[in-house]
Amino acid sequence: MIDLPGLGPNGEYRSRKRETVVDTAGTPVADLSIAPPLYIARAMAAQRNSTPLPVDQRQAALRKAGAVFATSEAAGLDFEAYVAVASQVSGLPIAVTRFQAREVSEAVFGASDAIEPARPIGAAPDWRGLRRGQPTAIWSRRGDVFGVHASGNAPGVHGLWPQALAMGYRVAVRPSRREPFTAHRLVSALREAGFRDDDVAYLPTDHAGADEIIASADLALVYGGSDVVTKYGGDPRVFVNGPGRTKILLTAEQDWRDHLDVMVDSIARLGGMACVNTTAVLIDGDAAGLAAAIAERLSTIEALPPDDERAILPTQPIESARAIAAFLAARAIGTTAMLGADQVVADLGDGRAVLRPAVHLLADLDSEKLNTELAFPCAWVAPWERANGIGPLRDSLVISAFTEDETLVDELLDEPTITNVYRGPVPTYYSAPGLPHDGFLADFLLRTKGFVSFS
Repeated sequence: MIDLPGLGPNGEYRSRKRETVVDTAGTPVADLSIAPPLYIARAMAAQRNSTPLPVDQRQAALRKAGAVFATSEAAGLDFEAYVAVASQVSGLPIAVTRFQAREVSEAVFGASDAIEPARPIGAAPDWRGLRRGQPTAIWSRRGDVFGVHASGNAPGVHGLWPQALAMGYRVAVRPSRREPFTAHRLVSALREAGFRDDDVAYLPTDHAGADEIIASADLALVYGGSDVVTKYGGDPRVFVNGPGRTKILLTAEQDWRDHLDVMVDSIARLGGMACVNTTAVLIDGDAAGLAAAIAERLSTIEALPPDDERAILPTQPIESARAIAAFLAARAIGTTAMLGADQVVADLGDGRAVLRPAVHLLADLDSEKLNTELAFPCAWVAPWERANGIGPLRDSLVISAFTEDETLVDELLDEPTITNVYRGPVPTYYSAPGLPHDGFLADFLLRTKGFVSFS
């Protein structure tokens, strides 16, 4: 059993209340301390009473932490042992887990640089060095303490919040109790690299403690599904990363055969578990032919346990997998199953099941089905015409539009509920330095203040 204590302002914290972390086969792997609300309130009060490290020290510590995360030992685990256990508990294939963990390392290393593309061109990061009497804007924090409710579906979510440390925030992280290892390893690395104990805290907790983190923070980041959006979406202090409902659109002049590789990859890459995986494909053309071709390609993916380096598909406890399949079967009523719910569950015989891909053809633009996002490769294919407009594409994290229609691209960019637009055969999971995911985190954490000095 791996011991995972909390990491508070006074170092390691072991509570009376403990929770056993199990892998997808139900085997216990770790003993997790659960911090009570009172401890969390005191820990975050200590963070509020501290001042941030100087900017050059923060930058140096982040660069060092990126390397430490990938090379050091935390909770008795070296990097490969950490990758293995994170894969076991999340069900994410081990090769995908390793790839995302390395991306976290790189993101932490470059966290200070990553906030620069968000800085308004007229804003200075610091008033020092400005000319006497020079009126300008200063980029400034909107608070001091930042709370994070992390999800446990993949390590990659932990690549974002270290940017808050670069901005001078003190950060309190509530890890997912499903996969608490990445957050523990990252907070340990940040402390080893030079951040103080009250700069960044690791606070595993239950629902009451989670509410305390939000209450004690000036601003917060939460991940989750529609229930999380409902709970926090109206709170201006909370930045909600909710469902992706990511889509691909092909207009009439496109031959879908030219883009099949990109579409299949967008559906299945990252185990199909990410918000940037394609949920729906809309086509002005042969929807039935496209759905059949996608299904044929996805059906060739072998169902392998997550510790197999060749594994592509995610794993769940057998009962959870059956529940997902039952939900899918109910939601798919009225569609044509190319790869239906009846073949989704691939029993590994040890309490785990691999989730095989699912593909359904819709007769019309049913928004409820098109926006049904599940944590495995599951795609809905539907016919679309230019006359339908962009209504069926709303509420999407990413739209990859395979089109020559520049007016359509303008409409997609102008639609407030569409977060990212990629034109041409760009996979929906595409990322690059300087490319925002759900806006820039700095857009939420920083603001401009007017400044002028005559002394």
